[in-house]
Amino acid sequence: MAWDLPEPFVIDIAVNAEDIDGLGHANNAVYVSWLERCAWRHSQRLGLDLAEYRRLDRAMAVVRHEIDYLAAAYEGEELQMGTWIVESDQKLRMDRQFQLVRPADGVTLLRARTTFVCIELSSGKPKRMPAEFIEGYGRALLGAAPV
Repeated sequence: MAWDLPEPFVIDIAVNAEDIDGLGHANNAVYVSWLERCAWRHSQRLGLDLAEYRRLDRAMAVVRHEIDYLAAAYEGEELQMGTWIVESDQKLRMDRQFQLVRPADGVTLLRARTTFVCIELSSGKPKRMPAEFIEGYGRALLGAAPV
């Protein structure tokens, strides 16, 4: 696969009938749900699941999406979404980059970047990342030294 960056975390996505809008292709809002699914599964793989978020009273909340829709997805297609953590101040903010590819022809359907801010779950207010976030997400930061 021709990924934009090395070693993405990848999930498989099947385009289902409920993903299709009146124009006959996957609705743009569905792509956003795929971004969220990919980011969440990557977080879980890093050991930062919902139970850990609750234990720490912290979460990474989306504050910005930048999405380039490059080609349409259609019912029955099999896709792959890759993500990378490309930036983190290891205090409050973290950016992920995404690429959605159709393996059948190698076409990139979407490129996106999402900015997250660490929040305290109990208040909803921005709060510094706990050590567990710095370590877990830091391991996956593009260009980070291997642990």
